[in-house]
Amino acid sequence: MSHVAKARQVFEIELAGLRAVRARLDRRFDTAVELMVGALRQRGKIIVIGIGKSGNIGHKIAATLTSTGSTSMVLSSVDALHGDLGIVNDGDVILALSYSGESEELLNLVPALKRFSVRLIALTSAARSSLARVSDVTLDVRVPREACPFNLAPTSSTTAMLVMGDALAMAVLQARGFTRKDFARYHPSGAIGRALLLEVRDIMRTGDRNPVARETDRVREALFIMGRAKAGSVSVVNLRGRLVGVFTDGDLRRRMAEDDQLLTRSLAKVMTRRPVCVRDNALAAEALKIFNERNIDDLIVVNARFQPVGLVDSQDLPKLKLM
Repeated sequence: MSHVAKARQVFEIELAGLRAVRARLDRRFDTAVELMVGALRQRGKIIVIGIGKSGNIGHKIAATLTSTGSTSMVLSSVDALHGDLGIVNDGDVILALSYSGESEELLNLVPALKRFSVRLIALTSAARSSLARVSDVTLDVRVPREACPFNLAPTSSTTAMLVMGDALAMAVLQARGFTRKDFARYHPSGAIGRALLLEVRDIMRTGDRNPVARETDRVREALFIMGRAKAGSVSVVNLRGRLVGVFTDGDLRRRMAEDDQLLTRSLAKVMTRRPVCVRDNALAAEALKIFNERNIDDLIVVNARFQPVGLVDSQDLPKLKLM
């Protein structure tokens, strides 16, 4: 078997595992989300515990929860019994990860946690395991088999735990009414933060760098305006200054081959009508989405009166560190 064939086999095994876990989702998932949301509303937190590979997955789950506004932290099952229990408060929710449900270190910690008024959600494959029996809610992450050829190394099982954690985080996010603006508050740095905090008006080209021509202007005049702005397109407006079309250097190349009088044509006859545009008060993230969905190089920015007040050039995005 080639390396690529083996990789595809691993993907198929893990995808089959995820489908099996998804098929068993039930009311217990709703209960888990309600417990987490209830704790967070009372200013409690989600404490994640796990050992080995499950513990590694727990770090990712806690990070995802925290980054989406659900206060979460990881508690070391070893250090907890030597003072770190101090992070636990009444009203918290414990998210315990153990595929077997019999991890000794985890089970040793449970009695100490139960001294607090906390609720325990278990992610395990064994509904009758020791961990499941002491939990308030058990989420079944059992998979048909591991992707390991010996069915030993945690692979499909840890993927299932990770996806279940993501599902919990996204369901809690939705239930709490978490918004894009909230997300931006927790991600002020990096490309995500810039895209969510900046508005289109903050990144658009304006003034002489925003080429605008009237629909009665000739193509020759439009090319001069585009050249002066060092842009690959020109916004076309009517007599009232409202956007009615766009003419690009791509349009020029396509039409030149079939129209030797193109330079003397009015823009009204050759422009593309109803061009893609975005409002000036939209978030930069919306502009990014449009660039990703549409095959365009320039994005026209309009105001409330549908006048072209700016231009976002795709070449500017890397410089703005938005991509």
